[in-house]
Amino acid sequence: MNETIQLPPLRERFFRRERRSVPAARRFAHETLTGWGLAEAGRSGDVLLCVSELATNALLHGVPPGRHFRVFLRYDGAVLRVEVHDSGPGVPHIAEEADEGGRGLLLVAALADKWGVGERELGKVVWCEFAPAPPGDLTR
Repeated sequence: MNETIQLPPLRERFFRRERRSVPAARRFAHETLTGWGLAEAGRSGDVLLCVSELATNALLHGVPPGRHFRVFLRYDGAVLRVEVHDSGPGVPHIAEEADEGGRGLLLVAALADKWGVGERELGKVVWCEFAPAPPGDLTR
């Protein structure tokens, strides 16, 4: 029998500017969804893919050498919010030419119900949300 561990409705973790941080961020998100009882929900794969894409974008474009990025997850029973914070300049956008890259944000825009970019004192936060859904289910 799988036992669900109740985690706080807000979780965050910092990751180094290194390639292995992307799969580590995805594992962190999976552990968090499991703790919230959402790992088997229909949209959990979409959530994990979005975490991977946003973490990859932060790593490649947003985290200056020697800095970290932060993955922040919050679930209030209806809306699951994923945020990736970095200290780099610029505003991410969906590339007009798919061959140039930019497909990560295209995927996030297609999979999430909402997404956007916010300012921070240093850098930015790219976020996406999955909602509304019945309690304990992300199948939409």
